[in-house]
This record gives sequence, C-alpha cells and structure tokens, in this order.
Amino acid sequence: MSKEYVYLSKQGFEKLKAELHELKTVKRPRVVNDIKRARELGDLSENAEYHAAKEAQTHIERKIAELEFKLTRAQVVTDARHDSDTVALLSRVRLRDRGDGDEVDYFLVSAAEADLLAGKISIESPVGRALVGRRVGDEVKVATPGGEVVYEILHIQSDLG
Repeated sequence: MSKEYVYLSKQGFEKLKAELHELKTVKRPRVVNDIKRARELGDLSENAEYHAAKEAQTHIERKIAELEFKLTRAQVVTDARHDSDTVALLSRVRLRDRGDGDEVDYFLVSAAEADLLAGKISIESPVGRALVGRRVGDEVKVATPGGEVVYEILHIQSDLG
C-alpha cells in the first residue's frame, strides 16, 4: 500500500468524512435491506432486483474503502505561511487565454478534491502542473488534446483554512 499523503483542504476533508458517514449509515443499510427483500422473492438466478442490489452493494463497499483509504492518509493543508505571490495547492487563480481572450478562474486542489464543474482542478492536471510555482504576469503553455493553449496569470489568491 502507498504511504503517500492525500492533501486536502479543511472543507475537502469534511466533505469526504460526511460522504463516508452517509454511505455507512444510510446507503449501506438501505442496500442490505434491498438484498434481503429481493431474496424473499425466490429464485436468485433470475432475480433482477437481487442482482441490481448486489451490484449496488459492491459499488458502495468499494466507495467506502476508497474514502477510508483517503482519510487515513489525509493531510489537511492549513499552512498560513503560503506565499500568495506564487501558485500552489489551494490557490485561486484567474487566467486569460491568450488565444481568444477568455478569462477563467480555477481553484487548485489535490486530485482527491478535483471537480472541474465547480472550478476545482488538480495540481496534478496538465493545467495545474503548468501553474504551480508561477506568478502574476507569467505566461504558461499547456498541451491539451485540442492543441497548445497559452494562459496569462492575472490574479492569485491563497485560500487556506
């Protein structure tokens, strides 16, 4: 097993704990009950409800194990010495695409917290790796499936806590 840390914000850590609690106290008991009810219907070899419930149980147990693994290796990042002049884990960054002029805001998080729809990108992603250690005014080139994109860093804000 890996001994690497999973770096999380305080909010990310609390979110994972809440998700684990929900899985253990609500979803797991519900699926156990679904399996019990499906067994009562008879022949398990042709019982679609039973097979669906068992599949759901496998998914829930796998997710519980994944969350427990992350939480046991979690390091909550709260270092107030973070230099807000450079991009790092838990930086909010505003970028301008030098090609089309569009601006985008990203919050750099660990891979465990990444959620592109919420504007949270992993520091391990191509964009995240290109940004780490850079400063306002720097241009960064990022190789994407659609070709190279050049961003200008407009603003950096440390968001530790």
